[in-house]
Amino acid sequence: MKKKIGIWLDKEKAHIITLKEDKEYFETVPSNLEFFNPKGGSGTKFKGGPQDVVQDSKYLEREKLQLKKFFYTIAEKVMDAEALVLFGPAQTNEKLRKELERSYPQLAAKIKKVVKADSMTNNQVKAMVRDAFKNKN
Repeated sequence: MKKKIGIWLDKEKAHIITLKEDKEYFETVPSNLEFFNPKGGSGTKFKGGPQDVVQDSKYLEREKLQLKKFFYTIAEKVMDAEALVLFGPAQTNEKLRKELERSYPQLAAKIKKVVKADSMTNNQVKAMVRDAFKNKN
């Protein structure tokens, strides 16, 4: 059974579209990523007064670990794919590709293309995946 899978993802969720024997399966995987908005307060409203130090590196490291967990969940769901196509805005799809190359080389070898795509409706995502695999055996 040949499975062709397209993944549209951003930092909030991943839509996994599986094409198998003329059938289409759609699944959404939430990222459970915390969105940090660190703000440094100050002890006084006067310029140059004591200020809190915001440790951006802590927030970035936490986000990196959460993204890795999200990518692991996606990889487990698409492990039996014959071919993969990754879509999405920003760099999340590239980050997934790099993580697959690092941790799941057998899965990364199945990636046919990585495409930048803006936010879309579920039907647009399905159509994009169908188009990506059209005329490819």
